[in-house]
Amino acid sequence: MRAAVLRKTGEIELSTWKEEMLAPGEVRVRVKCCGICGTDQHIYHGHPGSAAVTPPIVLGHELAGEVIEVASDVISLKIGDRVSIDPNIYCGSCRYCRSGRVHLCDRLEAVGVTRDGGMGETCAVPAANCYRLPDGMSDIEGAMVEPLGCVLHGMRKLYIRSTDTVLIIGGGFIGQLFLQLVKRQGAARIVVSEPADSKHEQLLRLGADEVMDPQDAAQQLINDADVVIECVGRKETMEFAIEAACKGGQVLLFGVSSPETTIQLSPFSVFSKELKIMGSFINPYTHEEAISLLHQQIVQVEPLISHRFQLDEIPDVMGCYPTLQVSKGVILFSKTQCF
Repeated sequence: MRAAVLRKTGEIELSTWKEEMLAPGEVRVRVKCCGICGTDQHIYHGHPGSAAVTPPIVLGHELAGEVIEVASDVISLKIGDRVSIDPNIYCGSCRYCRSGRVHLCDRLEAVGVTRDGGMGETCAVPAANCYRLPDGMSDIEGAMVEPLGCVLHGMRKLYIRSTDTVLIIGGGFIGQLFLQLVKRQGAARIVVSEPADSKHEQLLRLGADEVMDPQDAAQQLINDADVVIECVGRKETMEFAIEAACKGGQVLLFGVSSPETTIQLSPFSVFSKELKIMGSFINPYTHEEAISLLHQQIVQVEPLISHRFQLDEIPDVMGCYPTLQVSKGVILFSKTQCF
């Protein structure tokens, strides 16, 4: 098969890549659509993903496709089924798995991270990680189930009341998913801090009450937000998230920073404001709910898509990703001609 293979840090090439034999319990999926996540860029630049990455490997953990082969012991799926893939594979025996915190698994593996993923024509995955897509649900929506699932895991950590002011820092794709879910929760006021003017109209359409330039937000929102959701992962935005939280506030640091990033934190501020500061890691068992939200059109993803590419464009795309003008927040590729 053809695949975009990460050979080493900063180098992806389109190659002929061997399809591995299916192990017991696995199926082979013809990839129809795969997202390029910010984590893929972290890996491309030599940082770990959800686990350590050892090239050469085919990246891509946000994917959907069609089952084209099943191992002899698989009874839950059949050839022709359309599926979305939960990439995360848990050991089931470490202390985190055994205490119900599988996403913190000591031996976590993941499709597109520790084993070949969706940036190829086909992908072998555990049948247990496949979720059938309802009729009428698009391949794009199927690929975007995974990031929505991650956002759902973050949302489950927050308690949002009808009287709350919620600040979302970063109006890209993830921020726009959070915005739709927060709107559904019925918060009194939703403010998004986003520097790109091109995103403001879309953010208002999706339910923001106000969209501010970060400089204005920094002047107006200190100690003002009951809930702060940071979706950027930069030093200055994480520090602002803590400053913006009011007494008794909740701060969710969702944006993925580089491992070297550190922030300045006033322990007295955390103490005196009695802040609750949280992280959120991957998407434990959120796939079914994410599929349901997309199928019911409670959450929209297709209007958020900014770029579409073919498989053979991926090496160039990964190399120039930081300079792309991503007006809405996500880049997809598909090997089909539907775009």
